[in-house]
Amino acid sequence: MSSARRLLAGLRETMARGTAPLGELVRLVASELVAEVCSVYAMRPGDILELVATVGLRPGAVGRTRLRVGEGIIGLAAATGEPLNLPDAQNHPAFAYRPETGEEPYASLLAIPVRRAGRTVGVLSVQNRAPRLYAEDEVELLATVAMLLAEVLVAAGATGGAEEGVSATLPRQFEGAGLAPGLAIGPVVLRRVTPHARRLLAEDADTERGRLRRAAETMREGLDALIERAPEGGASRDVLDATRLLAADVGWLHRVSEAIGSGLTAEAAVQRVAGELRERMRHIADPYLRERLADIEDLANRLLEALDGDTVVLPDVPPGAILLARRLGPAQLLDWHGRGIVGVVIEEGGPNGHAAILARALGLPALGAARGAVDVAETGDEAVLDADEGLLILRPEAELCQAYRRALEAREARAAGWAALRDQPARTADGVPLQLMLNVGLRMELDQIAATGADGIGLFRTEIAMLARGSVADIAEQASLYADVLDRLDGRPVLFRTLDLGGDKLLPGAPLPEEENPAMGWRSLRVGLDRPKLLRRQMRALLLGARGRPLSVMFPMVATVAEFRAARALLLAEAAQADPAPAQLQIGTMLEVPSLLWQLEALLADTDFVSIGSSDLMQFVFAADRGNAALAQRYDLLSAPMLDLLEQVRFAAVAAAVPLSLCGAAAAHGLDALVLAALGITSLSMPATAFLPVKAALAAVDLGGFRAVLRALRQTGAAEPSLREPLLAWCRERDVPV
Repeated sequence: MSSARRLLAGLRETMARGTAPLGELVRLVASELVAEVCSVYAMRPGDILELVATVGLRPGAVGRTRLRVGEGIIGLAAATGEPLNLPDAQNHPAFAYRPETGEEPYASLLAIPVRRAGRTVGVLSVQNRAPRLYAEDEVELLATVAMLLAEVLVAAGATGGAEEGVSATLPRQFEGAGLAPGLAIGPVVLRRVTPHARRLLAEDADTERGRLRRAAETMREGLDALIERAPEGGASRDVLDATRLLAADVGWLHRVSEAIGSGLTAEAAVQRVAGELRERMRHIADPYLRERLADIEDLANRLLEALDGDTVVLPDVPPGAILLARRLGPAQLLDWHGRGIVGVVIEEGGPNGHAAILARALGLPALGAARGAVDVAETGDEAVLDADEGLLILRPEAELCQAYRRALEAREARAAGWAALRDQPARTADGVPLQLMLNVGLRMELDQIAATGADGIGLFRTEIAMLARGSVADIAEQASLYADVLDRLDGRPVLFRTLDLGGDKLLPGAPLPEEENPAMGWRSLRVGLDRPKLLRRQMRALLLGARGRPLSVMFPMVATVAEFRAARALLLAEAAQADPAPAQLQIGTMLEVPSLLWQLEALLADTDFVSIGSSDLMQFVFAADRGNAALAQRYDLLSAPMLDLLEQVRFAAVAAAVPLSLCGAAAAHGLDALVLAALGITSLSMPATAFLPVKAALAAVDLGGFRAVLRALRQTGAAEPSLREPLLAWCRERDVPV
């Protein structure tokens, strides 16, 4: 029998007795790995690692030797969540000498983090006198032992827990990033328990692989049923289809099968592979790929439930509850939404995650990056979720809670008043007509056209459905989506933007570009022109989906007129072969790159329309990454340079008789939309959540009078960083809802 099999058999026998003393565990590991030292460190409150068992080091060090997370090699393994395999540990820069251990003679060290449910609960290490790099199969075996050790440590209560005592009753405030706008007040419901394997070691690998196959099929059938139960109009289907595709991917299931071959049960193998993927993805820089972690954990949990043979019973959801979760997949969010939650906080969620996309489509207030909230909160705690301001307040003081309740009531009253605007034409108080449209990217969002009364779609982000799907769809599938959009709009304008991939929007499986600044790198139209097959395939799908109807297409991230002309030529070539040809083909461009400002005359001579992308344009004008929180408030659209720039573009477009619109984030704010209209940019496109509030703000203002105020402020405040405060004061004095 191999040493690995003997070790696992010994551990299986020990755990079958119901107890697994740490001393016995370290002796078994040291014996079978021919290690002179084996030690276990457990996590204590305050991110302290304490030596709790050892064979080979001095017994007196147990309970005395402590290291902070990040301190020493043991602390470094805990901090990074990755094994450290060192042939000469004492000369490693992170080595921290502890004289009470007597570890001076030992050169080589292998440290394996012990993790459970995504959290480090300890570190397992082995050491030898001779300098050596531990073999891959030894690392693999020790990782399996670490899984078992995690259960032992937690069962023994040897790991530090959440805060206790009076601090758990005090108000706590967490700052995060708004994923979907809105305000919610209610009791907390927690999702922080991941299903765990009841058995970790198995004797018959074939039996376990059979259980895995059956559970995988049950999981896929469950997802199919969830997709079928999704609300009419396609709500959630695009996002859930991506989860279904990942569930059908045999690659990660093959890795689970291989882990079963090492002696694990199917449940333990799923946990192990999911944990390995989690650790890899935690260190990926690209936010979209990193956020696929929640999708993988969603599937792993569903697979564990299927293996258990029972659906895990979710806790009761009190009326008006706010869900707190460390990570959340889209299928899980749909489950919880159906059970009545009114808001969600996802500790490790970001704006590109599938759960965030789904929350926005459902109109569910959502907050991400609120680190530590799940550990501090308790089910039933009162909470205020202000996703607009990026705040979660746990256990708020009574006066603060009442203030937020009044704000929520006022917001609901305003929303009821705004609903009356839905069927009225968009215009200012002095009768200036406006064209207000929506930014959308998923089939599920098409219902928002009727809900808001929008004039059309000013930006259809074609890449969002691809990102949700996890791959570029074929021509027929793309054409079906585009045809559905045009059918639902029934003659109202739709501006389709070609694929805007790259930067922070990468498809799973795509190679990570080695770029220091991806926002200014190989993305959008640059990808399309360098990979014309991809671009032409989408063009054919757009023409096919139009079915002879008028079609408007615009290109993103255009930096030169030559790029626009090259893309336009590709589209015209495809249109010449289309049958039927579109009744009218309008070809336009996004204006996001400042270099186009010095090419406006030539550009406007060739383009049928221009749409300003204010977010990218702002970051390029001010050389300020729009995703950098430290710069978020530093530069403003309502500053002299941006107002001058926008006015210059508007004058040029009017002179060339080219329609001009703006579809960036600026259009989603009442005051900004008002200023844009005053500058003469009266075609605006925005998210559905902002539509009626912006329409109400514009309807409340005499635009002629506001133009005079804006003109005066621009003359007197040109050197100021922004005109926002005086303009806000003017609006507040007149009860303009901005």
